[in-house]
Amino acid sequence: MSNTAIDELAQCREVADRYRLLAEQSTDMISRHTPTPEWTYIDASPAVERVLGYKPEEIIGMAGYEQFHPEDADNLSKRDDRVRYREGVYTNVYRYRHKQGHYIWLETTSRVIRDERGKPMEIICVSRDVTEREEAQRNMRRLARVVEASSDMIMFCNHETHKLTYLNESAYHTLGSEKDTPVIYYLPQLFSPDVLNGLVKDALEHASLHGVWYGSIPMHLPEHLNRVAEIREIIAHRNRREDDKVEYYSIIGRDITLRRQAEEEAKRHQLELAHMSRLLSVGEMATGLAHEVNQPLATILNYCHGTQRRLEDGVDDPVQTVSGAMKLIMKQAKRASDIIRRMRSFVRKTDSHCIEFSVNDSCKEVSAFLYQEALDHNITFDFHLDQKLPDLVADKIQIEQVLLNLMRNAIEAYSDCKKPYRPVIISTRSTEGYIHISVEDEAKGISPEGLANLFEPFYTSKSTGLGMGLSISQTIIETHGGQLWAESDGKTGTHFYLKLPLREE
Repeated sequence: MSNTAIDELAQCREVADRYRLLAEQSTDMISRHTPTPEWTYIDASPAVERVLGYKPEEIIGMAGYEQFHPEDADNLSKRDDRVRYREGVYTNVYRYRHKQGHYIWLETTSRVIRDERGKPMEIICVSRDVTEREEAQRNMRRLARVVEASSDMIMFCNHETHKLTYLNESAYHTLGSEKDTPVIYYLPQLFSPDVLNGLVKDALEHASLHGVWYGSIPMHLPEHLNRVAEIREIIAHRNRREDDKVEYYSIIGRDITLRRQAEEEAKRHQLELAHMSRLLSVGEMATGLAHEVNQPLATILNYCHGTQRRLEDGVDDPVQTVSGAMKLIMKQAKRASDIIRRMRSFVRKTDSHCIEFSVNDSCKEVSAFLYQEALDHNITFDFHLDQKLPDLVADKIQIEQVLLNLMRNAIEAYSDCKKPYRPVIISTRSTEGYIHISVEDEAKGISPEGLANLFEPFYTSKSTGLGMGLSISQTIIETHGGQLWAESDGKTGTHFYLKLPLREE
């Protein structure tokens, strides 16, 4: 052999040694296989132990094809989406059985080595464990399916442009468009200008500073959609590679149309119950009201008869006589008119309407409405009213209905009591942010058992009562954000307490 040939052979061996050293040091698994369908291992680098758990000598002669996951075994023949081909090199991502029995994800780049006639001689593969990457991608896909299927509106918003870069199905539906024909949305399209420049701006700033914002911001949707929606949460996402700047926001909202309809229905139902309670209350007071109205009418009739007789007897100044009688008649007519006005105002069926009014005046008006009933039962109204009490913003008719129920309960508490002095004590006072009203009687009180069930629907100690007055009263007060409760020692009387929050109209 010539020196030249010897040098070339030495160089080839040196290159081969370098390649073998490279293969042995590589963290990727390098393997050779037979071109038969079994993919029998001919050789494998030491990395096979780290990747598959086998030592190289254990895996040589093993049929590699049998270790494929059944669902991935035909990836190459079917040209699965996980298989890429370029210039004679295949890249396949598949599940492969580990020595311990579980499956791992491998990404293998393979090339078929052929002889001069094109016949396959062997297959060279370079494989790496991509389990973590695939599991992360699978988790992302699962999360994406959850986001897409969520009943909440989920939107991604660019930090700089406020353009919505992603909307899930619920968001498209709530906004009145279809995902198949997407519409480009910006934040100013979803909120009224004052809400956008106030609540939304503050929420985004809070999220950018603290990572997340929770609350409730009403959305401005087209009227023809007949939908009500609100934003409930905003999450800021930062780009860790660019000075930790906010890159985009996740905006989570909710279509509350059904909830709002249910609230409106419950509100209408409450108004119906309250109206029924007022009608029942007036029905129970019918005799007293008739007597109260009859008094000014009888007085008017007496003035008319008396004036007529004086005119027939021939008075010196008939004009002055008639004028004086007319003034007295007008006074009594106004009294009758006031009684009827109060009754009509009380039983009138109206929608809930909050106004600013004086609680002290309402206490006196309700007591005047109960004047005849109190007179018949020898009841005295005793007022302790805070003259500096601020006005209350609430539904005046409903609050007066509650006061009426409490005062009538106090009057009726004396029905089987022989005390000569029968006061109903009405007190008002204010603390920071609240108005307090109390109605107290000095009758026999309520037993502990009765006190526990006092506000339950249909519970009553009266033989003719329906047991709805106090239940409806408590519902009205709680709807206004307040509290209604009672205290009694069961011996010396009952004390009803009413607490209502102050607020601007």
